[in-house]
Amino acid sequence: MARKSAITDSTPEFEKAVKAREPKKYVLRLYVAGINTRSSSAIRTVTTLCEEHLKDHYELEIIDIYKQPNLAKGEQIIAAPTLVKKLPQPLRRIIGDMANKERILVGLDLKPKK
Repeated sequence: MARKSAITDSTPEFEKAVKAREPKKYVLRLYVAGINTRSSSAIRTVTTLCEEHLKDHYELEIIDIYKQPNLAKGEQIIAAPTLVKKLPQPLRRIIGDMANKERILVGLDLKPKK
């Protein structure tokens, strides 16, 4: 008696496993207040951290709250600079001085809290 072998389609499981291994896409918004030393420093720090830790896996939008106050109001931004991590979930806000790189990395879930 010949034995039949069962062939199953494992394509969906394979695609799910591949997708799970792909790096997450980070969607970030940095709210600044005008062009000044503090804003420039925040932009430079956040951009550098993104390039070092999220290379090719992030979108960073820089929003000047003086030029686009409606966007700041819609996001309930009360201080600048503020970095908002929209994706991946959960939503996170890092408010104030962006000089503390460790704090930013923890806020973006790129480094565990100590």
